[in-house]
Amino acid sequence: MSKIACLFPGQGSQSVGMGLDLFNTYEEARSSFNLIDSLAGRLLSRLCFEGPEQELKRTINTQPTILAVSLAAWRCYQLKQGPEPAFLAGHSLGEFSALVAGRVLSLETAVALVERRAKLMEECPTGAMSAVLGLSAELVAECCQAAQAEAASAGSAEPDEVVVVANFNTREQLVISGGPAAVARASERAKAGGGKVIALPVGGAFHSPLMASAAQEFQQELEKHDFSDAQIAVVQNFDARGSRSGLSIKEKLMKQMPSSVRWCESIEHMVSEGVDTFVEIGPGKALAGMVKKICRSAQVFNIYDAASLQSTIDQLRAAIAVS
Repeated sequence: MSKIACLFPGQGSQSVGMGLDLFNTYEEARSSFNLIDSLAGRLLSRLCFEGPEQELKRTINTQPTILAVSLAAWRCYQLKQGPEPAFLAGHSLGEFSALVAGRVLSLETAVALVERRAKLMEECPTGAMSAVLGLSAELVAECCQAAQAEAASAGSAEPDEVVVVANFNTREQLVISGGPAAVARASERAKAGGGKVIALPVGGAFHSPLMASAAQEFQQELEKHDFSDAQIAVVQNFDARGSRSGLSIKEKLMKQMPSSVRWCESIEHMVSEGVDTFVEIGPGKALAGMVKKICRSAQVFNIYDAASLQSTIDQLRAAIAVS
């Protein structure tokens, strides 16, 4: 084993019951959930453990609950003396968990920011997102450009006639985002080109220019808070590069909401820096699956309950012992 990176999931990884096993097993997890409930002023832990699912799926609830589970799992990883990573990274929302782990943000600041971010994103104008599988980023971008050109040639001047590649998850797993009609046109072009298209159950055009208004408001919120220099380099979505400078991290986070999530590049960057082991910390296994598609030789682990925590720690220690 060479270097480790710890990864934190974003919206879409939620499920009813997430974090409950850690809560029931470790005092550190219980104290983490209780503190976050207190900071948020609402029982996020109950939403995590009991749902209901429809409420958990709402952006205003999804984002802070995933933050809560991820940070409780990170506390347990630290409790078990998991190896310190060389890099931290989070997928969209997950970047806030990474910033807490890197001690850029205090827990209190992260909870306040994510609560505000979730509210702004839920209140955004209607939008749509679709996953596109089996096509290269270049071809998907061409589908988006052609869909916008089609609207322009038809004389449409609607502000939501925009569609862009929002998430570069792997080389052939992308997400497009924009106005509903524009996303529908781009989706049809992608299907015609041989891609598989899956409409995502969201009501907003996340990581697209349609988030500009919400992003401006969120920037004003970010300006109120101090960002410390990172103790562990954080690879951010905006430019897929690591940084320790609190000022630089803050500037890039301000640009995250309306910009693409460059996840594939982020993983490739960490691999180029010697990372061969990735540990996903938080609910679900989405990031682990993406990493294996990006770098087949990578060792990938998940921490989402007590059993996966212990298994991961045991395997990491064994790998260190023989390296």
